[in-house]
Amino acid sequence: MKQVTERKRGNRLGFWFFRTSLKWTGLSGAYGLLYFVCLYYLIFDRTAVSASMAYIQRRFRAFNGIRKYLAVYRLFISQGKSLIDRYYVVSGLGQFDIELRGYDRIKGLLRDSKKGIILLTAHVGNWQVTMTALEKLGKTVYLLMSPEENAAVKNSLNIDSGNEKVKIISPDNFLGGIIEIMKAIDEGSLVSIMGDRSYGHSTSEVALLGDRAYFPHSAFSIAAAARCPVVVLLSAKVSTRKYVVDVSHVMEPRYRSRAKKKEEMEGFVQAYARVLEDYSAEYPYQWFMFHDIWGPENKAAAN
Repeated sequence: MKQVTERKRGNRLGFWFFRTSLKWTGLSGAYGLLYFVCLYYLIFDRTAVSASMAYIQRRFRAFNGIRKYLAVYRLFISQGKSLIDRYYVVSGLGQFDIELRGYDRIKGLLRDSKKGIILLTAHVGNWQVTMTALEKLGKTVYLLMSPEENAAVKNSLNIDSGNEKVKIISPDNFLGGIIEIMKAIDEGSLVSIMGDRSYGHSTSEVALLGDRAYFPHSAFSIAAAARCPVVVLLSAKVSTRKYVVDVSHVMEPRYRSRAKKKEEMEGFVQAYARVLEDYSAEYPYQWFMFHDIWGPENKAAAN
């Protein structure tokens, strides 16, 4: 399948500028720079604006043209804060207050079974800050993710860096990393899988924000085969120094009929889509899916 090449944003000078500002002026000062930087992207980066509009137009259907562009601007600023917060944590400059919702439930799941858990994430909130909240579970977390290709981003945000408790499984491995995922689950570890973009894999059609979108169903299929639960993991920035991490949505995918495997998994994918829709209603400017998941190219992958 043809790989889509996406424009890589961010460079060493830009990250150095934000790092210096963060060290000298703190979070508030670094956030202040975003209003100028994001205005530049709003005016000159048509690709980013167009990608954002796929979400904005469906989330804010009553907005006129100007309000939609202002919403894109707010979305860019929100993502910029997320990146700054990520560097703030991984560089050791400080931590955030984190409220973990559903902790007792996920702790009970791990206590009552030798199996691990699939953490189904999405392009919302701040996954790297979220990982620090999961350390209290005392489990190794495996992230299913491709290596970061932008060297400036990788070096500045410590993406892909070695960590005893957070490890990477590449989807480019044999069978898409399934063997490593199953092994990690059998060992009782947590495996984090992004569930809101197909990257060319087969998808299920779901209702999302008043339209038909396409999400991959692989996480639920793996969970059904491994007989482990799927926990939707969400995070949201609620103030300058506080995040809410939600792990209260738990699903137990199982194959009950060999003839209806596809339909059974589609039901779980739709339930996941409803969780994300509720999230977007509460935190509309923390949806960082800069890709048209409603587009026909995703439907072509539907299976």
